[in-house]
Amino acid sequence: MPTVNDKSIEGIVQKEDPVLRAKAVEVPIEEIQSPRITKIIEKMQKVLVAQSDGVALAAPQIGESLCIVVISGKVYLDPEDMDSYTDTSKDIICINPKLIKSSKERENMPEGCLSVRWLYGKVKRSKKATITAYDREGKKFTLSGKGLLAQIFQHEIDHLNGALFVDTATDLEVIDPIEEKRKRKEKRALKK
Repeated sequence: MPTVNDKSIEGIVQKEDPVLRAKAVEVPIEEIQSPRITKIIEKMQKVLVAQSDGVALAAPQIGESLCIVVISGKVYLDPEDMDSYTDTSKDIICINPKLIKSSKERENMPEGCLSVRWLYGKVKRSKKATITAYDREGKKFTLSGKGLLAQIFQHEIDHLNGALFVDTATDLEVIDPIEEKRKRKEKRALKK
């Protein structure tokens, strides 16, 4: 198992990399459809889909200090089906996302991060949140979410601002991914 101090795990930079602590740069609107940005988004999708437990990724996590977030389409699936997700056409691409609204009602939510392997903890997050962003075609959109989606908005925008969940998390613990996968398989087998 990779350790929590590895510099990069499967194309994802880890917490020691300074790119994760820098404020990401906005993508100029006229460059959104450029080959460079398209290539970065495709790389993010490829890296994210390879992570069975990953639901979103910010560009700094692949070493690109740009305001781009990919939210996996698996967030809309039953957690039991997430391991088999491969259809990246359902991913939500957010370029220059801004958190424009968040509920005052907050709760401690369990959280982990692909750049802080294999630590997990609890972070106080707003239960509802709304963002504005640009899609791959450069069209501005607004998206609201609650629960996991609201948590993702907040977590990924933290990345774009150079913050990691461990900065504010409580109850941090290392969780062995192989053991967790075994437990999920056993749980599925019991349901059948």
